[in-house]
Amino acid sequence: MAVEKNQDVDPDRVEGSAKNLGGKIKEGAGKLLGDEKLKNEGRVDQVKGKVQNAVGSVKDALKGK
Repeated sequence: MAVEKNQDVDPDRVEGSAKNLGGKIKEGAGKLLGDEKLKNEGRVDQVKGKVQNAVGSVKDALKGK
């Protein structure tokens, strides 16, 4: 079964959302384990994901989507 890619959404939005989610998981793991470095890496990943998602949103807006 083939998965059809959604052509309406910029790939940066998808990747940004994935980074953000991964960062939340990483931050949670850092909190659970008491690992400040892991927690901070998760926060950084979340910010990167939010920025990438915003870039994708701007691209979509410029395309008129």
